[in-house]
Amino acid sequence: MKKICSLTLLFSLLVHVLPAQIDAALLRYPDVSQTHIVFTYANDLWVVPKAGGLAWRLSSPAGVEVFPKFSPDGKSIAFTGNYDGNEDVYVIPSLGGIPNRLTYHGLNDRIVDWFPDGKQVLFASGRESGRERFNQFFKTTVAGGLPEKLPLPYAEFGSVSPDGKQLALTFRTQVFRTWKRYRGGWNAEIHLFNLETLASENISINNDAADELPMWHGNSIFFLSDRGAEKRMNLWEYNIATKAFAQLTTFKDYDVHFPSLGPEDIVFETGGKLYLFNLASRKHQEVKVEVVTDGAGLKPTIEAAKNIEHASIAPDGNRVLVEARGEVFNIPAENGFVKNVTQSAGVAERYPTWSPDGKYIAYWSDRSGEYELTVREAKSDATERKLTAYGAGFRYNLYWSPDGKKVSFIDKAMRIKIYDVSTNQTIDVDRGMRLMHFGLENFSASWSPDSRWLAYDRDLDNGHQAVFLFDYQSKKLTQVTSGYYTCLEPVFDAEGKHLFMLTNQFFQPTYSDIDNTFIYPNSTKIAAIALKKSTPSILAPKNDVVNMKEDKKEDEKSSDKKKKENGDKDKADDKKDEKVKPVDIDLDGLESRLVMLPIDPGNFGSLQTVKGKLLYHHLPNTGSDGKNMV
Repeated sequence: MKKICSLTLLFSLLVHVLPAQIDAALLRYPDVSQTHIVFTYANDLWVVPKAGGLAWRLSSPAGVEVFPKFSPDGKSIAFTGNYDGNEDVYVIPSLGGIPNRLTYHGLNDRIVDWFPDGKQVLFASGRESGRERFNQFFKTTVAGGLPEKLPLPYAEFGSVSPDGKQLALTFRTQVFRTWKRYRGGWNAEIHLFNLETLASENISINNDAADELPMWHGNSIFFLSDRGAEKRMNLWEYNIATKAFAQLTTFKDYDVHFPSLGPEDIVFETGGKLYLFNLASRKHQEVKVEVVTDGAGLKPTIEAAKNIEHASIAPDGNRVLVEARGEVFNIPAENGFVKNVTQSAGVAERYPTWSPDGKYIAYWSDRSGEYELTVREAKSDATERKLTAYGAGFRYNLYWSPDGKKVSFIDKAMRIKIYDVSTNQTIDVDRGMRLMHFGLENFSASWSPDSRWLAYDRDLDNGHQAVFLFDYQSKKLTQVTSGYYTCLEPVFDAEGKHLFMLTNQFFQPTYSDIDNTFIYPNSTKIAAIALKKSTPSILAPKNDVVNMKEDKKEDEKSSDKKKKENGDKDKADDKKDEKVKPVDIDLDGLESRLVMLPIDPGNFGSLQTVKGKLLYHHLPNTGSDGKNMV
């Protein structure tokens, strides 16, 4: 009676707890046995009956477990786990227990399938690919021993035939890519490969769509493809005997992901939910899964900001703006407190930067639903002001002009723009050609001291980088360097006389001992261009002379005394009346005035200037021990 009461109490508690957890999403990499489904949720393995219901956690270590595969008898589960900083293949009892490690190589091993005898597993690894650019297939026994490489030059995903003598596989895969609806030579193709005769047949040869994740069952190859009218990844079947293709599912909103074959069903995920496709009835239905966790990851914590990026130093150097976890923080250089400037849960702020006078902070905010240019006062908690209404798109680092009236940036479409704060207008400057996220993230621009000229670099048809100048006054664009050599990261000097930049013009090839190839490391030099033809070269010879001190007469001494008395007043007046000198540039022949500074070539970055000085970051040279980084 006590047991019955306890079970009744437990069930009543579950009834109250479970409704918030029913129909869990983000269930990944499922596999199915005769009776159960295994999947990855929150980086752990979970098992649930095929009919759905309450799932139980099979593993809960700190590492990640993915790609679980039931053994043919359903008693064991092979999976890829990352427990010690590397992905290896493990096997664990289906009802739980201690994982048994099968692979020990330093490179990643991804489980692919079981062999029909249940004694061996098939896995993909780049351990012998030379440059880690592709995977190959290996098999190893569950009882232990060294892996055996299969006779295939490339292999990513596949399935073992029922007799264990053949494979259906893809030599390459795009399942981890973010792009969709691609048509071209990088798409995966399914091959049938005979392990005994080494004969191969490409069943995707007449199709330019993606065919992925083959599963061999009887006389059929089941697989994913977006060849259908929906242009979405759906389940398809290929009949080996008739060579006919048939579409089995017609999902239109989301792609089907990572299907896996069991004795009677194929389980797959789409839209974050699990579905079972019955091989006999040729129908599919959703499997509703209830996942109950302790919610430890949702427990409020107080911790130092992680993932700090996009720092901006205040004009006086006393404070620093940083972005962390979608918030903007104001950090003291030495004394003071850290302030969360934005404090906006549910809103992301990115790429903060100080205005030149330190009065304002600018950043991109998606409070409106899309990233828009936003400013707020630095010393006030007043409400932020949204300046733009660009709409959809992602934008990158902001660069204020010295007069604080203009902000330049680049967006995800590689369009270089200037926003004029005083007129609320956006000026289109230029556009890059093949910049990916890394190139956009590292795009830099430099304003001349008078805020008239914008210098930047972008890519050209030949793949090199060239330096450009945009005259905001006339709205004209000038290409400074031809692109014969890569030139990048231009920056004006503080007096507006020179334009400094990096250029790859030093060539000292090194011959490889391995692959018969020359490489050209440490090719970057720092260069300077005089903006006016009349400006002497920065490398012009100099000659120090001795100034002769002459005796002064009494009336000259009296005059000097008066000047000294009024010196402070004159200096103050001069400073008050001081204006920024216009920067004039002789645009013709700019590149011909380029000179290399007497600094050894290497890997440089982060060029900056202050009056009379050039600052740069010297990264370790290729092939060095890294001790010379400054």
